[in-house]
Amino acid sequence: MSKIKIAVVGVGSLGQHHARILSTHENAELVGVVDADDKRGEAIAKKCNTVNFTDVKDVIGKIQAAVISVPTPYHYDIAKQLLQNGIHCLVEKPFTETVEQSTELIRIARDKNLVLQVGHVERFNPAIIAAYPYVKDPKFIEVNRLGPYDPRTAHIGVVLDLMIHDLDMLLNFVKSKVVSFEAHGAKILSEHEDIAKVRIKFANGCVADVSTSRVTIDKYRRIRIFQKDSYVSVDYAGKSLKIYKKKPDVAVVKSLFDIDVIKPKVQTGEPLAYELTHFLNCVIEGKKPLVSGEQGRDALELAHDILHYMQY
Repeated sequence: MSKIKIAVVGVGSLGQHHARILSTHENAELVGVVDADDKRGEAIAKKCNTVNFTDVKDVIGKIQAAVISVPTPYHYDIAKQLLQNGIHCLVEKPFTETVEQSTELIRIARDKNLVLQVGHVERFNPAIIAAYPYVKDPKFIEVNRLGPYDPRTAHIGVVLDLMIHDLDMLLNFVKSKVVSFEAHGAKILSEHEDIAKVRIKFANGCVADVSTSRVTIDKYRRIRIFQKDSYVSVDYAGKSLKIYKKKPDVAVVKSLFDIDVIKPKVQTGEPLAYELTHFLNCVIEGKKPLVSGEQGRDALELAHDILHYMQY
């Protein structure tokens, strides 16, 4: 099987890791990286045994696929240019600045029969993958994504920077239409919301509480899923999973002895590597990705609705 010729556009704090993984991937040939900062681009290219281009136009005709990891305002223009030239794209989250831009990129990819994947990397977290078989008809979900402030992302708030991961995850787990929500936030260290809390109600009756903060010293990232007879707890950061389940022969729980605690085996591995392997496999096999353009757009649309409603 021939390797997919690929480039990474933008090799900042995240893009450099895309390049690192792809430089040694068995199904990829890293043709180059693209970064307008030539000094940084050259440094990353040297580490990855490839070359740097300062303009995305320079890789057109040389590659079959690309990872777009530039700041969000540039996603649309770069992805559109690459898709129009027949290049499969993995676009980092948030997918685009506007829902309309997302819809256009989806249309172009569909018309040209190209893979368009959005970088919601938590979908590839080994703990989340292990949790899927245990999630059935959630009734209540609680999500907490808390961590320290990073000035690098001060140009956007926590809803688009952090919470959007969890909005995508909720839509994926619940698989029901959002019917209403309440949202509150506060500016503390930047000109955008640095802390936000949202309660979302779905058409099937499920309710989700989502809390996101970038003014917390320690990182804390968990999702708890409550459903009939069981409770699923996922530690995103620790990549661990526990299921608390009422024993099948118990009618009424009278003590902890009536509850089974299941600790499924969770694979080791880097979520970003799993994400890139999935993207390459979709390109090779012509399959629709796990996180499609449509799903990236849905998460973005919900995030924008929340921001429109939010008072801070």
